[in-house]
Parts: sequence; structure tokens; C-alpha cells
Amino acid sequence: MTLIMIIIAIAGGAALSIQAAVNGELGSKVGVFRSAFLTFLLGAIITGLLIFYFEPTYATTLADVPKWQLLGALCGVPYIVIMVMAVQKIGTAVATVAVIFGQLAMSILIDTLGWFGNSEVTLSLSRVGAVLCLGVALYFIHSSIKNESA
Repeated sequence: MTLIMIIIAIAGGAALSIQAAVNGELGSKVGVFRSAFLTFLLGAIITGLLIFYFEPTYATTLADVPKWQLLGALCGVPYIVIMVMAVQKIGTAVATVAVIFGQLAMSILIDTLGWFGNSEVTLSLSRVGAVLCLGVALYFIHSSIKNESA
């Protein structure tokens, strides 16, 4: 089951890269915020249909959960807007690796400190090494673009 979830997560990452590239192009033609709005509008419609047809009933509603948990929904807005802007300036690969670098660094911090109700995961040398390797990858991907344009 773990391997299946990893494959699904990789597919999700691939979909995000496609979304970034398409939204970057759309944003250059119609504007960053219109592109982001379309993403959220279509996402809300599709998610609403998925909830209606497939979501099981839960005893707890969105009105019942601690309000800080609702703030997670706000994190998607800066992501989409930043990606639409960034892809236009630095390309899909650099923007995506930069986002993944930020995700990995913050995820390790969340795991290590057990923030947001997550179980604590001990910080290890391999986790720090993974962040450093991704930072090096970001450097090389970005510098290859700078070298091509020179």
C-alpha cells in the first residue's frame, strides 16, 4: 500500500507541474489572478461534485472543527498565484523544484516539531541530507538556465 501511495503522490506531483506550465501560459495571456481564479473555480465545482457523489457522511462538519484547521485552505491561494507568476519568469522546472524545496524543508520542520497535530518524527542526518541535495538540485537547475541565456 505504501508503494501505491508513493506512485499516486508522484502522479499528483506530475499533475502539479502540468498545472503550473499551463497556468503560467494562461496567466501571461489573461492575467495571474484570472488564471488563479479559474483554477479555484473549476476546482471548487469538481470537488463539489466529488463530495456530492462520493464523500461519506462524517459526524463532524467544517463548522465543528477547530477554526485554525480551516486556515489550510488559504495556503493554496498563494501557491497558485506564485506559481503562475514564477513559471513565467523562471520556467516550470525551477519553479517546481523551488516549491518542492520549500515543501520539504517545512515538512521536515512540521514532522520534527509535531506541529498541527502531526506525530513527531525524529530529525535525522538523512532528512537533512535530502533537503541539502534538493537545494543543490535547485542550484544546478537554475544555473543551467542562467548559462543558456548567457
